[in-house]
Amino acid sequence: MNLFSPARLGAITIDNRVVLAPMTRLRADLDGVPTAPMVEYYAQRAGFGLIVTEGVYPSPEGQGYPKQPGIVTAAQLDGWRRVTDTVHEAGGRIMMQLMHAGHATHPEINGGRRVIAPSAIAIPGLARTRDGKVARIVAEAITEAEIPEVITRFAEAAMNAVEAGFDGVELHGANGYLLHQFHAANLNQRTDAYGGSPERRARFTIETVSAVANAIGAERTALRISPRHNFHGIDERDDADTHLTYEAVVDGIAPLGTAYLSYVPDVASPLAQDLRRRYGGPFLVNTGPSTITTRDHALTIMAEGYADAVVVGRAGLANPDLVRRWREDRELNEPRMHFFYSGSATGYTDYPPLAD
Repeated sequence: MNLFSPARLGAITIDNRVVLAPMTRLRADLDGVPTAPMVEYYAQRAGFGLIVTEGVYPSPEGQGYPKQPGIVTAAQLDGWRRVTDTVHEAGGRIMMQLMHAGHATHPEINGGRRVIAPSAIAIPGLARTRDGKVARIVAEAITEAEIPEVITRFAEAAMNAVEAGFDGVELHGANGYLLHQFHAANLNQRTDAYGGSPERRARFTIETVSAVANAIGAERTALRISPRHNFHGIDERDDADTHLTYEAVVDGIAPLGTAYLSYVPDVASPLAQDLRRRYGGPFLVNTGPSTITTRDHALTIMAEGYADAVVVGRAGLANPDLVRRWREDRELNEPRMHFFYSGSATGYTDYPPLAD
């Protein structure tokens, strides 16, 4: 497959197979409303085959960071509509990533609300609040009776995203956030229908994907997973258990016919390719946080048939016109990591494009 050829992902056709990865940028206002610099940032990257936004909270208690955008209030929808209108006017396609932080938040971040998780466990490390770093707290275990309400919030957020003009949503089942927390045996110590066996730990994600697919259409619904990415307290070093868990997740969503499955990292691993076969639909891959995806790497992934599209992170931050640069094999801007979360336009919208 050619990296620069069109592809069909559910309801949309993308012009090339280079996808901008969902990456936290923290440029919304304090009420989670997208700002003018965010409109510019996403519009600059409309040349990617598909843009996936930074993680967006589907309910206020799910907010994981200060200045993270939401998709709950009318003002947030209006802000995102300015983003989608501008991206579409530039010929781009854009999906919203829905991310509930679960126990990876703090009451000083989510407005004094509960911190919920599969089980009452405090993860290691510190939470970054507006006033500095604080110790994480023991999360409240969601009761079985409360789970349908949490799932409903995801479905409502997905409908809000479509109303705001998005081409669909990607559910964040990776990087140690709420859906991923249910997958991991060390964090999910439940004894009810949502914990214990791999099949039960997969259930919350399957039901969430199903609810969103019912709300906006499976062809506009996608899922991102990161097996063995031990982040935010996740411990998936038991390969046999991890394999069984993600087989259950993928077997549960495959019949829905969703837009795509996004996988990170270890894209050439037997697990990744087994899940690709089980899923049977478009399979997107990202090499993960420890590796910056290069042009040669992306071309190899496609040439070896490991995926249907390549999801690119840091190279896409520093090069809004990355697709053109890769197509013409041109020099790249270097990402300035110390500005990634600075909140300013510097290191956000000021990377220079290629001169004509």
